[in-house]
This record gives sequence, structure tokens and C-alpha cells, in this order.
Amino acid sequence: MEPSPLTDKNIFPTEEVIFSHIGKSKSLWLSFWGQMHKDHPDFAEEWRYYNDGKRWLLKVTRKKKTVFWLSIIPKAFRITFYFNEKAKELILNSAIPDALKDQYTNGKRYNKIRGVTIVCTKKRDLASAAALMEIKSGLKWTSRKKI
Repeated sequence: MEPSPLTDKNIFPTEEVIFSHIGKSKSLWLSFWGQMHKDHPDFAEEWRYYNDGKRWLLKVTRKKKTVFWLSIIPKAFRITFYFNEKAKELILNSAIPDALKDQYTNGKRYNKIRGVTIVCTKKRDLASAAALMEIKSGLKWTSRKKI
């Protein structure tokens, strides 16, 4: 089993470091960020080392609200969104795969929120991430697109 990437707090996750861990998923990474920056130019990104999890995580925000968290895993990257109950109908009526809908419906609750995690290994994973970004954006702010 490969060691977990991005656990050394002295090694900042530059693109070179990230690409060394995600390998062939580099094209997905570039597609994801290209599309996200085009669709959501107001999103801000911040890498931070978290001592509780002993790893680097990327927090993406819009204004002061967290949109999603991103982590690097061997050969891929993982995006996690947290939604409250207001998102239920939007998620269940969206075009995301049933497995992600089940994750939201049946997943562990953290107080009043539940997570949906996408492990990005295929193009269709990026479509799910884009749909969840739109849902997340539409909950607190005016969405630019209808879902």
C-alpha cells in the first residue's frame, strides 16, 4: 500500500508535488481547475496543513463560506462537499450518480450536515463535482445557472 501523500508539513503542495502523487489523473486535475476557474472565478483556494489529520488539505471558499475540501490520494484526488438539510431535494433531483445521492441520504451526520465525497478518477467524476458546486453555490448565494 502506498503511503498517504501530503503528510509532511514542510513540503507545500505545489503542482509538481501534486502531480507526483496523482500520476495519470493529472489531466483530470487540469480539466477540473480550468472549468472551475471559468465557471466560478469568485472561488478562492487555500492549502493548509492540519495537525489533527496530519496532512495538507485544500479549502475552496466563496466569500467566507466553504464550498468544498480537496485532498490528494495516491493516483487521484478527493473532493468533499458538506450539505445541510436544505440541499436534500436539490441533491436527490440532480443528475449525480445514485451512489452519491445515497452517500448524502445514508451517510454519517455531523451535527446538521452530511458529506458527499467524490474520488476523481474519471471524466464523469468532474461532472458530478460541477453539479455539486452548483448546488452548493445556489444554497447560500444566487446561482448563475439553473440546476
